[in-house]
Amino acid sequence: LDQPIHTQFLVWLSNVLQGDLGKSWYQGQPVTHLIAQAFSVTFEVALLTLFIATVVGVPLGVIAGIYEGSRLDAAIQAFNLIGLSAPIFWVGLMLLVGTSAVMGWSPPFAYSSPFENLIENLEIVLLPVLSLAFLQAAAYSHFVRDCMISELRRDYIRAAVAKGLKPSQIYFKHALRNILIPLITFMGLILIQILGGTVVIESLFSLPGLGRLILSGIQGRDYPVVQGALLFVVVIAICINFTVDLMYVWIDPRMRT
Repeated sequence: LDQPIHTQFLVWLSNVLQGDLGKSWYQGQPVTHLIAQAFSVTFEVALLTLFIATVVGVPLGVIAGIYEGSRLDAAIQAFNLIGLSAPIFWVGLMLLVGTSAVMGWSPPFAYSSPFENLIENLEIVLLPVLSLAFLQAAAYSHFVRDCMISELRRDYIRAAVAKGLKPSQIYFKHALRNILIPLITFMGLILIQILGGTVVIESLFSLPGLGRLILSGIQGRDYPVVQGALLFVVVIAICINFTVDLMYVWIDPRMRT
C-alpha cells in the first residue's frame, strides 16, 4: 500500500496473469481455491436452472406464438407476466414457506456434493433452482412467443401453407429453425442473468456458491475475494458470449463465409 495506485495495479495484474488472485484477508486461503470451491456449486445451480427454463419456456413460447390471441395464449402470457414481475427472493421465500407449511418439508441447510450424496444434493438445490427457473422460463416463453409470431407472418411461411405442407413441418422445421439464432443469443443472456441471480438465491438458501462468496466478501470487506470473484464472473460472461458467437456458425452455415 506504500506504492502509487498504478504500481499497485500493475503488480496485481501481473499476479493475475500468473493465476494468482491473492489471499483472502478473512480466511487466509488463496482466492483461486475459494473460487474453485464456490463455482462448482454455482455451476450446478446454473446448469439445472438453464435446463428447466429451456424445457419449460421454449415450448410455452412456441405454443403461445402458434395460438396467438387464444385463451391458451392468454394463460401463458399471464404466467409470463407473473414470472417476469415477481422478485427472485420473494419466489424463493414463498417456495420455502410453502413447502415447510403445506408439505411439512424443508431442504437441508448443509450442502452436500452430488458426488457424495446425489439425493441429498438434489433436495438442497431443488428450491433454489426452481426459484431461478421460474423467472427465466417466463422470459424464455415471452421471447420465443414474439419471435414465433414475427416468423409466422413472413412470406415464406405463407408460401409453405400454400404448398400444402403439414402444420408440424411449418412450425417446427421452418419457423422454429429460423429463430434459433436469436434463441441462442437469448440463451447466453439468460445464463449470465442466472449467474447474477445466484447472489440472492445462494444467500437465501445458504448455498456455498460464488454469489454467496461475493456477498460475504463485500460484507467483510475482503477485497481480494471480491476482486477475484468479480473478475472471474466477467471472464465467464465473456466466454459465454464468445461461445454463443461460435454456435452461430454451427447453426447457420451461411455465416461461415
